[in-house]
Amino acid sequence: MLPKKKVLDVMPYAYLPYRSGGQKSIAQFLEYLGHEVDLSVITVTGNDEKLATSYCINAMLGQGASRYYNYSLIKKITAFIKEEDIGTVIWEHPYYAWLAFAVKKRTGVKTIFHTHNIEYLRFKSLGRWWWWILKKYECWAFKKADAVFFISPEERAYIIKEWKLAPDKCLNVPFGVPVKKFPTDKAECQNKITTLHYVAMDEKIFLFNGALDYAPNIAAVKYITDNINPLLLQETSLKYKIIICGKGLPAEMNELKAFADKNIIYAGFVNDIELYFKAADLFLNPVQTGGGIKTKMVESIAFGTTVIATESGAAGIIKEACGEKLIVVADNDWKGFTEAVLLNANKNTITPDDYYNNYYWGEIAKKC
Repeated sequence: MLPKKKVLDVMPYAYLPYRSGGQKSIAQFLEYLGHEVDLSVITVTGNDEKLATSYCINAMLGQGASRYYNYSLIKKITAFIKEEDIGTVIWEHPYYAWLAFAVKKRTGVKTIFHTHNIEYLRFKSLGRWWWWILKKYECWAFKKADAVFFISPEERAYIIKEWKLAPDKCLNVPFGVPVKKFPTDKAECQNKITTLHYVAMDEKIFLFNGALDYAPNIAAVKYITDNINPLLLQETSLKYKIIICGKGLPAEMNELKAFADKNIIYAGFVNDIELYFKAADLFLNPVQTGGGIKTKMVESIAFGTTVIATESGAAGIIKEACGEKLIVVADNDWKGFTEAVLLNANKNTITPDDYYNNYYWGEIAKKC
């Protein structure tokens, strides 16, 4: 548990307003944490500080790659901690580990790393040759830390076993949602989306959402267009549209216009993704690389939509809390994936209360 005295969080990149699932996770975590402790955040320039309503921001880190090896930050952050009487520092990601321990040596503050993936595994899955260097650095950081926040039980268990960390210093702090209970306006949202995208009232809405300049998400779109949708098209009794949301789609994919007559709608970036989550009958999550928990899946279930996911896509979520809202199939089993879609397209199950006990940010912040 974090002490009720002052807490500092060091966030090494812009996140307000958030433009990705990772930035959203940090922004909401800090907002809710700020209601539980006296919180300050040291971060880069370029954030909209008006969006931080429960804590104070200090744009001390600057911008540019040099901020990651700016040794003057040792003195600056040390002075800030002493002046503000900070007792605990949370470091988002392990990249500033060298700085964290230099500051700890001078101040004695409790030092926590907040992971959002096991970084070396993520970069290994993306084919980066230097993943093994990051592995050594990340291991060093976690072993020296007073505590580590993990985003999923699987990642926590993996690191405890792999690096022999003490279980009591490894805490589960999942990606959360600002939703306390099952939404009551799903039918209303569905009506809005059917009107907006000219979806027939008897057509099911299947959704995929993600940053489409991220390779694992692009691969997922291709799994949908090339593997899953052709099988769905063979089911003549099923009436549906697949809506794909997200910015950054490569130009060569031409806004998926080649699939416009094959029940696929490319909506691009949408301002209100919650509307789409609530409107969808199913969320399709065929992601198979990238590591970490898929934030879009957590949000989808919170907003009442059942998720069909591959085993890799479902990694990191607390499956026992999901009830019937999460259906998992083997990686690359597109026939099985399609069958799961057909079996669940007409079900209207309710997200269990236990899900919100685990994933509502208010509950998560209280447990930190």
